[in-house]
Amino acid sequence: MSGLASQVISEVQRYRQCIYSLLLYRSVFDSAVGQAFLTLLETLCRGNSEECLGAYAQWFQALATAQQSWRSHLVQQILRADNPFSLQAQQYNSLELPNALLDAARQDLRTLQKLHEFPSDKLSRWVQTVCQLPQAPIDWHISELPLPVQFPSLSDWAEGLTELAQYYQRHGTGLFGQHRAFRWQQDQLVGIATPDPARLSQLAAYEIPRSELIKNTRFLLAGYPALHVLLYGSRGSGKSSLVKALLNEYSDQGLRLVEVAKADLRNLPLIVDQLRAVPLKFIVFVDDLSFEEDDEAFKALKVVLEGSVTARPQNVVVYATSNRRHLVREYFSERPKPSDQDEIQAWDTLQEKLSFSDRFGLTLTFEPADQPTYLEIVRHLGRQAGISLPDEDLTQRALQWATRHNGRSGRTARQFVDFLNAELKLGSPT
Repeated sequence: MSGLASQVISEVQRYRQCIYSLLLYRSVFDSAVGQAFLTLLETLCRGNSEECLGAYAQWFQALATAQQSWRSHLVQQILRADNPFSLQAQQYNSLELPNALLDAARQDLRTLQKLHEFPSDKLSRWVQTVCQLPQAPIDWHISELPLPVQFPSLSDWAEGLTELAQYYQRHGTGLFGQHRAFRWQQDQLVGIATPDPARLSQLAAYEIPRSELIKNTRFLLAGYPALHVLLYGSRGSGKSSLVKALLNEYSDQGLRLVEVAKADLRNLPLIVDQLRAVPLKFIVFVDDLSFEEDDEAFKALKVVLEGSVTARPQNVVVYATSNRRHLVREYFSERPKPSDQDEIQAWDTLQEKLSFSDRFGLTLTFEPADQPTYLEIVRHLGRQAGISLPDEDLTQRALQWATRHNGRSGRTARQFVDFLNAELKLGSPT
């Protein structure tokens, strides 16, 4: 091995030592990019040419797949980190944290700063030297994206500890820092990479229930008692879109949304308990809610709505949509007969089922869209889409669409405007 290669290996070993000296932020290297980086350093130390080239290819592919530079990825991993410092910084003022924890965080930040300053083409040149290649492998490079924090621009990252702690308080850590929306899947929370992009500005009509739901959500964000809400009304009236639009409006204020399917409602008490200690605000969203006889989900939701021995968390509310005012289906066979010996208890049971929706603190009604409401939504969506047809023409087309398709509703209006917009842009004949 040449003297130059030996110098490279010595330098690589110093970087490896930096990584293994991390006390809190080792999870930064748990990602595919981080693992590829570690593997490449290890193979460079061994000096095997084939292993080095294979490891460099994995490193290049990992960055290309992530569509990130090494520097952007490193900062992103710091912001997502789950460790004793980030978790405690979520809940307490950084001045209240143990000095040893703060010192360890500062030391780790200085170490990570050295890795952040790592030249993008340095690994490529190391591989060229160790493998004795005539030219260095292609270096991955991509434009740097704007960062939500300022500490990476500091000459000493340790001075950015307070800013980093404040970031964890506002945005959470780990999975909650990485995603804004989640679903309960296979007994665990899973992040949704591309949540519904609905915005409040896109919604029209139903001003009263919309303003009430926004007000209740602001109570939640401000730390005041907020109510569980049932959004009841006809299909296609925009109930689900309204809930999803709240996330896009207020996620920067710490709002998160957890979607729970009806089949998973039996786990609702467990889900709420997991969210209790997270210093963010959560809407647990249940779409198209209704129950059958002896439904375990009925009992689980009742526990969350009414409470139990455990105090209700102030950072979680349930928002559910339904086409039924009475959420539990009633059958004539369930009605007690006058001759039943347990008549009183039977009627009590029936009334409990029929009044289940009353356990939501707030019930918002979305009436079926009449013609003026339907056309109001069409005009609103048409303006946003940049459709400039005369109102008479737009009205005629919208009414014909509703007649031929799914009737008057917000959903029908959206489908009509999307179709019309595409048709006009393509210049297709009507």
